[in-house]
Amino acid sequence: MKEYKMRRGETLEERIPDMEATVEDYFGPITGTEEFKGSDLYVVGEPKNPVFKRVVVGAVKYSGKKDRLAVNFEEADPTDLSPDDLEAAGEAVNAKNEFLLEATGRDAKSRRDSMKRAVEDDAPDY
Repeated sequence: MKEYKMRRGETLEERIPDMEATVEDYFGPITGTEEFKGSDLYVVGEPKNPVFKRVVVGAVKYSGKKDRLAVNFEEADPTDLSPDDLEAAGEAVNAKNEFLLEATGRDAKSRRDSMKRAVEDDAPDY
């Protein structure tokens, strides 16, 4: 499960007021919920894109901090995909990136940079 911060000065609720509808628009009907760090996340058990096996997404609430977006994209092994499904791989990447951009206000490059900084901040000092 990956967690993403919003841009400075923005909240997840402002960016995506109806998380359930947004998740369904991007990935397909919600089939259940799953608990993660005390928050219920939406589960799409049968995503509309065949590249995804399962998608788990939602807001994780922290006391005294802004909510974060938590996502887990379970994807099929590319060697198991048919030629038609391989065409859907590009659409799957676009769906992930567009959803994360809408939710966080950050493009792929700034999300990578932010994750690198978080790893560097957590590195032990020897």
